Amino acid sequence: MKSKREVADIIFSRLELDLSSSLSAGLESWPLPSPPFFDKDFPPNPPSSKNQILELGIGLLKADKGMFDRHLNLVVDLIIPHRMNLTDDPLIVHERWLLRRLDILSERLQFAIATEWLSQALDASNPDIDRWWLALVMINGLSRKSSGQPLHQGYHLVESIAIAERPGTWHTKPNPSAANIDWNPHGVVPRNRIVSPNPTGVEAAKWVMRNLSIGNSERRILLIEWCRLLLEREPLIKALDIPRILIDSCKDSDSQAASKVVLCLPKLAESNPSSASECVRILSNREDLTIRRAIADSLPLLFRRIPNEAKDLFELMLKDTDESVLAAASSSIGEIKNLDKKMWADKIEVLCNHPSRTVRRNLVHTLRDYLGEFSEDSRGIIPKMWADGDESVLTRLRELLVRMDEIDTQRFATTLLSLKGLDIESLWLLMGVKNEDRAVQWQKWLIGEAEQPKALIVEEVYVSDMIEGDLPKLNDALETLDDMGPVD
Repeated sequence: MKSKREVADIIFSRLELDLSSSLSAGLESWPLPSPPFFDKDFPPNPPSSKNQILELGIGLLKADKGMFDRHLNLVVDLIIPHRMNLTDDPLIVHERWLLRRLDILSERLQFAIATEWLSQALDASNPDIDRWWLALVMINGLSRKSSGQPLHQGYHLVESIAIAERPGTWHTKPNPSAANIDWNPHGVVPRNRIVSPNPTGVEAAKWVMRNLSIGNSERRILLIEWCRLLLEREPLIKALDIPRILIDSCKDSDSQAASKVVLCLPKLAESNPSSASECVRILSNREDLTIRRAIADSLPLLFRRIPNEAKDLFELMLKDTDESVLAAASSSIGEIKNLDKKMWADKIEVLCNHPSRTVRRNLVHTLRDYLGEFSEDSRGIIPKMWADGDESVLTRLRELLVRMDEIDTQRFATTLLSLKGLDIESLWLLMGVKNEDRAVQWQKWLIGEAEQPKALIVEEVYVSDMIEGDLPKLNDALETLDDMGPVD
């Protein structure tokens, strides 16, 4: 078993190599943007060469071993899944576990160091210009994949750069509404302040995002994920030109990257409807299966934010030949009800004859709502779907008809007449399990041997109005108890 210092030295050696690699990758874009804060008596002097940044970064890492030890302890506590004894030193007890995960350790340590350097650079009272260059290069170099630390921590750092606030010192939250319960609605705390973009910081954030846009597929996907998060910060949308980035991403040669834009459309439509419509136009003209699936999956959200474009996309998706696209698109038919109930019912009627079994099966989820709005079923949707013969559809229809008998006998009788000529033996089997006599009565009525069964008498369940009633007189209560007799 190695000592704590030996384990730390192994991790430090790996960190030094990875830090040099990240700085080299981040230095592919040159020159570097200016810092938002600096001493007016000592204006910033941009680095003259890339080697100067490399030497400065490695030199600061070696010179500040205390920073390394501090971040190492924090990162180890975060990634170790459990500790059997709080007095144990994790670097010793979990030595083998940690050394097998040097890549995770190194990445988290690099982000922790970049965060500290950026925090010192954005200290308005005493900005560190050297660490500004290093932090920017580190963030650019570490943004290599579209998940994990580059997505969550990287986004936070870029957002801090755009508003020129030290990471972790600014906090915001959504505007309070009737659904929120605040601890003190009259208090004024820093968490409620509005995000304000800093002109110089915005240019630096654009520099980082521009580098992602010209990078490989993973970096371009990461850029779109950042944009999706930045759409929650309304003041930064225009400042960082998020709509233009998303429109350009719709034309990305990688269908996986372009499909990620679909997730941004609902929020983009709130702040910039014209840009959202342009994105929809570009995406709808693409034939990539990944994009078509992404659009079909997002239709419910699109119906609520951009209903006109969503209706066109819905029609387009239903003409697709891929089963997964048809399944996702048809499952969102219920959203049309909120726009136009007549159009919704007409669309159900049309889809009853759709060649895809998946589409017809997805209609059963909206049949209950349909019967609630159009109980007379003048379009004959119930007979059409019963004639389909698909067991999944028939199962749902039988449940609905049995329930209809309980709440609206006349409507049930009309529906039975519309099913004449079809095999409804399975309906009688289900009704017979619940009430055999009633099932027989309906069968006799259909062949003219009995009168139409009367409506079921449903016992009314008492529902309290939450108003306290008058208490009975004492003598009446005692007489009631005497009438009840002895209670065992």
